[in-house]
Amino acid sequence: MREVVFDTETTGLDPKSGHRLVEVGCVELVNHLPTGRTFQRYVNPERDVPDDAFAIHGLSSAFLAKHKSFGAVAEELLDFVGDAPLVIHNADFDMGFLNAELASVGLAPLPRERAIDTLAIARRRFPGAPASLDALCKRFAIDATARNLHGALLDAQLLASVYIELIGAREPGLELAIVGAGAKLASRAGGVVRRTPRPHAPSEDELAAHAEFVKRLTKPIWLAGA
Repeated sequence: MREVVFDTETTGLDPKSGHRLVEVGCVELVNHLPTGRTFQRYVNPERDVPDDAFAIHGLSSAFLAKHKSFGAVAEELLDFVGDAPLVIHNADFDMGFLNAELASVGLAPLPRERAIDTLAIARRRFPGAPASLDALCKRFAIDATARNLHGALLDAQLLASVYIELIGAREPGLELAIVGAGAKLASRAGGVVRRTPRPHAPSEDELAAHAEFVKRLTKPIWLAGA
């Protein structure tokens, strides 16, 4: 099962007020495990970045002006996402911005039903408790010390870990098992380790016992019509 953890950074809170995306970040999961495949792009919003937004993500108008507009990266983003469900923290916010940007370049919106909202999951699991990404990282002892500023890819990577914990999909020791198996395969250096074939043919005693057993059957179906 493939899922894509998705996050954005923006110039503000509401696309209907003219605010735009400035960064998108994605992390691929297969069977609830990160594959190592990611997607990240900075986006030129073609407008100013207000000071309060800059304080959150640190992406200035001058920096973003050097990057492509959303229309130039939209197809790449959609190709990476494919038809996978999107795992998003506060899905209405990110889906609202994503679909506004898609509409602005004449592309079809993504259905809201494709989004798995980790904020909603966290509120159901821990009613009344803080449910921000930072709070959930603390709850699950996920290292978020690199998060001095918000960043779409970093936040998507942290959210991937949070999501796995939220749905109870992390298996203790699984990562070590995967690494250990990989090391064993690598150590073979191209040699194939073959097991000694096990005998499968019945012995003479087994054949005789089977024949005696068949004699006691009344009209076995495989002898019908014989």
